[in-house]
Amino acid sequence: MKAEKFLWLCICLNLVSNIVIAIDPPTCPADIGSGCASNSGEWEGEFFPGIPKIKYEGPKSKNPLAFKWYNADEEILGKKMKDWLRFSVAFWHTFRGTGADPFGAPTKLWPWEDGTNSVAMAKRRMRANFEFLDKLGLDRWCFHDRDIAPDGKTIEETNANLDEVVALAKELQGTKIRPLWGTAQLFLHPRYMHGAATSPESGVYAYAAAQVKKAIEVTHYLGGENYVFWGGREGYQTLLNTDMERELDHMAKFFQAAVAYKKKIGFNGTFLIEPKPQEPTKHQYDWDAATSANFLRKYDLIDEFKLNIECNHATLSGHSCHHELETARINGLLGNIDANSGDPQIGWDTDQFLMDIQEATLVMLSVIRNGGLAPGGFNFDAKLRRESTDVEDLFIGHIAGMDTLARGLRSAAKLIEDGYLDELVRKRYQSFDTEIGAQIEAGKADFEMLEKKAKEWGEPKVASAKQELAEMLLQSAL
Repeated sequence: MKAEKFLWLCICLNLVSNIVIAIDPPTCPADIGSGCASNSGEWEGEFFPGIPKIKYEGPKSKNPLAFKWYNADEEILGKKMKDWLRFSVAFWHTFRGTGADPFGAPTKLWPWEDGTNSVAMAKRRMRANFEFLDKLGLDRWCFHDRDIAPDGKTIEETNANLDEVVALAKELQGTKIRPLWGTAQLFLHPRYMHGAATSPESGVYAYAAAQVKKAIEVTHYLGGENYVFWGGREGYQTLLNTDMERELDHMAKFFQAAVAYKKKIGFNGTFLIEPKPQEPTKHQYDWDAATSANFLRKYDLIDEFKLNIECNHATLSGHSCHHELETARINGLLGNIDANSGDPQIGWDTDQFLMDIQEATLVMLSVIRNGGLAPGGFNFDAKLRRESTDVEDLFIGHIAGMDTLARGLRSAAKLIEDGYLDELVRKRYQSFDTEIGAQIEAGKADFEMLEKKAKEWGEPKVASAKQELAEMLLQSAL
């Protein structure tokens, strides 16, 4: 009798489950064999079926798929966190990163990938991108033209491929999402082995101009807020076969033509140069923030560009990220930040997610002193480690990076509100708040006047810099 009741119970449960399935079918997983593609080949499934929308749960949460420090609408120093940070997902690392390195084959093949670089596959990746943005709660993304759509056999075919994918991106963006910035990939194809704007071949220069023209148009069409120039091949391997002066002149003419075209089509986004000292070239012309600022001044482009500072590039040039940000800021050129970091034991561009709270705090001090970054923001130019191969790792990396910068914002705000560090700095320079100090800063103190003062005052007293106290104050805010 008990066996019969148990059998009837199983039958009833099976019937109920079938009814529920009929009413609300399960999520279609985003893998090639799942049959989620429609007859047209367009993807209709969910790319991240096991990942919920990421929510803020606070510092005590142990949930790896939740924010602990990033609370988008919380106000810090009179501005919402999301407006201070303006986060963006980098399409290339997130959806085109394979885990390959100079010594090893790819380790990542996401479930939705079919192994091709077709337009259909490009459109599938674009759908994955917007689902990813939605689940992270973000409304900005960044792209290289050749990462979102494949090269064709001609410029016309390549542009047609790009137009098809961009049309889908425009549809998926809706009214709330837009690119933080777009750019042209002028470093991967063999035609650019000697550079693009600095190539010794005029035909390559013309091809690069055509590619950038199209990329600016696409960025403008998608409502992009900025456009980036990163000259990965704009430099040299040896000066023996290089006319550096001529190459720099050519690069300046290229930028001037880009500015003219931007104005012609009514694109109001900010042009950004991204400094990097080397890799892949031995020497890159936009070595660091100071070098880039000097280039812009020399060629009368200083009012047309700002800088996109990448933290890993800063360390490659022998600087801290804080140094590069401050150099850009005090020159009125801080426009955007590529949020990543390198490994201090490795001498190349590892593009890791920024996880260092102290560095994040220093970064946010510069951002706050700059009044924010808008229309720029923080782009996660960061990739998973080669050994991180789960789809959820894509979310974990971004969540951790967002939380780190949010925690840095909180710590920087605490430093500013406490006022102790600012007071330490003020006291260090207080001798310039005197009458003679004001004359020096106003350019009204000549050498004769200063010599007279030096004789009158005698040997000057030099106060302690209080570096350890400054470091203690920083640590107390973390």
